[in-house]
Amino acid sequence: MNDRADAAGDADVPQETGALIDHILTRYHAMHRQDLALLAPLADRVEQVHADDPDAPKGLARAIRALAREMEDHMAKEEMILFPAMRAGGRPGIGHPIAVMRAEHDDHAATIALIRRLTDDLTPPDHACGSWAALYGGTASLLDDLAAHVALENDVLFPRFETR
Repeated sequence: MNDRADAAGDADVPQETGALIDHILTRYHAMHRQDLALLAPLADRVEQVHADDPDAPKGLARAIRALAREMEDHMAKEEMILFPAMRAGGRPGIGHPIAVMRAEHDDHAATIALIRRLTDDLTPPDHACGSWAALYGGTASLLDDLAAHVALENDVLFPRFETR
C-alpha cells in the first residue's frame, strides 16, 4: 500500500487500449481488493482495542466494508461487461455503461467522505499506536490509488469510446 505511482504521472501507463485495461486490472483492481482485504480486519482490531478512546474511528471497519462492496460490484461490471466490450473495439450504445461507471465513480464519494470524517481526514491522534497509524496510512494509500484509478478511467480510457 506504499510508494505507488500516481496514474497521471505514471510513465508506465500503456497507451494501447487492451494494455491499458490490463494495467487497470493488475495495478488497480487487484491492488484495491488486496488492500481492502487487509484494511477491514485492521480497522476491526483498532476499533476493538481502542473502544474506550474517544478518538477511535468507530464505524470505520463498517465503512471500509461498504466501500469494498461498492467497489467489488463496480469492478465486476467493468471486468465482465465494459472491458470486454472495449477490447472488442466498442459497440453502439457503449456510452450508456460508461455513463453508469462514471456515476458509480461519483457515488463512491459519499463513502470516502464518511471514511475521512471518521478518521479526522486520515490523521491519527498523537497517541495512536502503530496499528492505528498503519490503518490510516493504508487507507490513505487506498484512497489515493482509487482517485488515480478513477482519473485514469474517466480521463483516459472512457473518452476513447464516448464519441462512438
